[in-house]
Amino acid sequence: MSFSNLGLSNEIIRAVTELGYTKPTPIQTQAIPAVLAGGDLLAGAQTGTGKTASFTLPLLHQLSSNNNVKSNPTGWMPIRALILTPTRELAAQIQENVHDYGKYLKLKSTVIFGGVSINPQKRQLKSGVDILVATPGRLLDHLQQGTVNLSRVEVLVLDEADRMLDMGFIRDIRRILAILPKQRQNLLFFATFSDKIKELAAGLLNRPTMIEVARRNVTADTIAQRAYQVDRDKKRHLLAHLIKQDDWYQVLVFTRTKYGADRLVKQLNEDRIQALAIHGNKSQGARTHALAKFKDGKLQVLVATDIAARGLDISELPHVVNFDLPNVPEDYVHRIGRTGRAGAKGEAVSLVCVDELHLLADIEKLIKQPLSLEVLAGFGINPDIKPEPIQNGRRQKPQPGGDQETAGATAKRKTTPRRSGYKAAKKSGDSSSASHYGKKRDR
Repeated sequence: MSFSNLGLSNEIIRAVTELGYTKPTPIQTQAIPAVLAGGDLLAGAQTGTGKTASFTLPLLHQLSSNNNVKSNPTGWMPIRALILTPTRELAAQIQENVHDYGKYLKLKSTVIFGGVSINPQKRQLKSGVDILVATPGRLLDHLQQGTVNLSRVEVLVLDEADRMLDMGFIRDIRRILAILPKQRQNLLFFATFSDKIKELAAGLLNRPTMIEVARRNVTADTIAQRAYQVDRDKKRHLLAHLIKQDDWYQVLVFTRTKYGADRLVKQLNEDRIQALAIHGNKSQGARTHALAKFKDGKLQVLVATDIAARGLDISELPHVVNFDLPNVPEDYVHRIGRTGRAGAKGEAVSLVCVDELHLLADIEKLIKQPLSLEVLAGFGINPDIKPEPIQNGRRQKPQPGGDQETAGATAKRKTTPRRSGYKAAKKSGDSSSASHYGKKRDR
């Protein structure tokens, strides 16, 4: 089957053909006709399956086929399609796709997210936008200032809805839903299925078409998964050894905390391995710069926390490393899904210390697949090192700093919000940091 068999316009077919796309992926084959039919959709697909095109292509077709919306009396053009995403990087990536796929259409689109000045966004919205890609917090900022018109939204897309719920965006999403027209098409996409998704879908969707192109909460067959058991103080040495010995390039490394990411970057640079970090405490300019270098192949290692890495779209990314295992097992699926995309081969390596053996067991239970632990020569295990003590029913984390960034794990801790920390996160303009302190606005 080709894209021309899916009912898309010639202008869209021309654009995707120029981009080198000839055959739709399974999620695209099923989702595009379903969206074009006009009904609600609940779609599950692993990252790297072409999910973004499965809703942007039919969305562009629908809007271009009925492009006669007039300005309202205030002069603000109403938004016709709203795409909500959890992070800045993912929002920017979707907007890039919308622009590329719709290059031959008379439709305007823009993206709004926090961490940058709001004034240029106001000017773009004032000039008229058909498709708006947004993070929830920044969208609410515009709504409060009266600089965005959602009165005529025809289609709502919630992309990576599971991640938005994990990050604590549910209240913001409900506030936005209350403003939207009752009559609209709703498209909800998720990577990992959960009871939260079921609950959200039940209240949002009207007799939706259900599509799931992969088994729930499993990893792609194209990803080779390995795990090494190593003492916690030898992890950085083992990582450097693997990178140098096997001449790895474009290595995406996940740490549990922002503090850990910065520390690891410093250590890798000392080992003459070029590395940069992206996380919630980095400015938007620094994050964009690091991502651009990494995607262009000019940066060997990118160290990231879970939230900051959302939206990374790097073709044929060869290596993902879990320097720290995630506290939430579903995050393991999200992490390693950055590699092995669109049928390409990829490798995921996890470095597991004694404190993380229980996390590894949780991951194996989720993906229904054992991950045999290897011990590499020269990095033997010290039997005298014991797991960190358990206090109040939970294991104490070996990483200092207390800056857990994964919102799902943050919710599990149920700690009292630290007001000084929230003020610092709010001042930095980052939703992922603010959400850790009990707030979730992406200003």
